[in-house]
Amino acid sequence: MEQHSNILKYKHLGIYTQNENVVYMREDCHVCISEGFEALTRIRISNTSTSIVASLNILNSDILMPNEIGLSDAASKKLNVSENETLYVSHLEPIESLSHVRAKIYNQKLNYNAYSEIITDIVEGNYSNIHLSAFITACAGDRMDINEISDLTKAMIASGKQLNWNKEIVVDKHCIGGLPGNRTTPLIVAIVAAYGLTMPKTSSRAITSPAGTADTMEVMTNVTLSLEEIKAVVEKEGGCFVWGGTAQLSPADDVLIKIEKALDIDSEGQLIASVLSKKAAAGSTHVIIDIPVGETAKVRSAETAQQLKEHMETVGKAVGLKVKVVITDGTQPVGRGIGPTLEAIDILKVLKNEADAPKDLLERALFLAGELLELSGKVEKGKGRETAQKVIESGKAYEKFITICKAQGRFSKPVLAPYKIEIKAEKPGVLDRIDNRKIAKLAKLSGAPQSKSAGISLNVHLNDKIEKDQLLYTLYAESKGELNYAMEYKNNHNDIITII
Repeated sequence: MEQHSNILKYKHLGIYTQNENVVYMREDCHVCISEGFEALTRIRISNTSTSIVASLNILNSDILMPNEIGLSDAASKKLNVSENETLYVSHLEPIESLSHVRAKIYNQKLNYNAYSEIITDIVEGNYSNIHLSAFITACAGDRMDINEISDLTKAMIASGKQLNWNKEIVVDKHCIGGLPGNRTTPLIVAIVAAYGLTMPKTSSRAITSPAGTADTMEVMTNVTLSLEEIKAVVEKEGGCFVWGGTAQLSPADDVLIKIEKALDIDSEGQLIASVLSKKAAAGSTHVIIDIPVGETAKVRSAETAQQLKEHMETVGKAVGLKVKVVITDGTQPVGRGIGPTLEAIDILKVLKNEADAPKDLLERALFLAGELLELSGKVEKGKGRETAQKVIESGKAYEKFITICKAQGRFSKPVLAPYKIEIKAEKPGVLDRIDNRKIAKLAKLSGAPQSKSAGISLNVHLNDKIEKDQLLYTLYAESKGELNYAMEYKNNHNDIITII
């Protein structure tokens, strides 16, 4: 740290900015004045061991002294800085890979090296949210050809850690999403691991939904495991259900997803790269992709699903994966529970072969597990579903589920939220439509997934004959305030469930 004039003392401010690196300095700070820094300038912050790039926010209050510097929580964690440590501030050297982003904005084709440079800078935190938004937008709207999607996927795989299980066959499954309650993954892991296949499942937490697989599994076991712990569980039990955020598999994906959700953009190319890079980095060899199609699902038309299927399978082959895509019904929620605890209850009912287990969740899990067993080549064509059913009915899947949970640290039974309200039919008729997006939003407003036991227990399905005052669903919350908040939304939207 040779330039003494550019040194400031670190003060912890405790500001959360998600993944964004932000630096805070006073407007009368000598470094700001001498370097001519303006608000939102990208600058480099260094200590004796490392450096990061951050966006500058300028303060004119006494939160900081003129000789002090603050960082967002994300930035201070990356820099591993302690209170009163001295930090060196400098202008940012040009980010060369932004020239590729500009080329993409003008619809030029990029090669593997270009995508690799972009992804490296993203992982290193050199891109601001503005740069990330520009990259995502430039790739959206069918602006990437199949070779570009393959190259982006390969670059994302190479950007993080890659697991190797030293096995010829490692299976995985992914659902494109958009269906509340569609919690088939834990069931499939239990079935195929009990059968003897290896399925190291890393799953996401909810971003826009009332529950991700990791949120649901966290009700019953520990999901935040280190890579070493994941390996130990998989070697012992043949499968796991863990949150992928700690594994550093395709780390650029975690950064890009947050920006995509903020922009509400689902670029097909980046969706494919996101899913397949995670699968390849996790050491998978055989993958089933489930694409539910429905007017309120994520994929809304058969044509879009078919194109996505073809591209997924082509890119899978290019990155060394055996991928099979199945297109399924996405017209309504799956199972009864929408929200972590309620979905956990459904999972256990199915695994324990209980009489009131949700049949649609069971059928979907058996179908997908059967497809995965057949894809692996360990079960002959046409016998997958039947084989999966035998594993469930024998109790072996339940037994495997519990042993995996215990290997991950614990098995806890789900407990329902203390506050609930029953929603009943105001008229008789036939259930014509369930809006997936609106019922998911209602579950979120009740507190899910942050409040694990909040959400919805759904009692009806499409085409059911409905009587007046019949129970449609029960809304659960952990406080009266959240219950009232959700009910306000429900009362303003009479098309969550449509009876004709």
